[in-house]
Amino acid sequence: MIPNRIVGIVLVIIGVSLLVVGLNASHSMVDQVSNTIRGRFTEATVWYIIGGVAAGILGLLMLLFGRRDKNA
Repeated sequence: MIPNRIVGIVLVIIGVSLLVVGLNASHSMVDQVSNTIRGRFTEATVWYIIGGVAAGILGLLMLLFGRRDKNA
């Protein structure tokens, strides 16, 4: 397995993990109060979600369009 594919798989796993953490955090009491009062979630929650989506997309792109091994 070539290093690009390994990095792609790791990025997908990290992306999904960050997304799950962000979505779980959005259901916490602090974020619900922040969303009710300010109309948006806390900054940390938003960054978890954005980071998770970005890492997941980058990982998928590396898996789909990464350099192919010519010997395989």
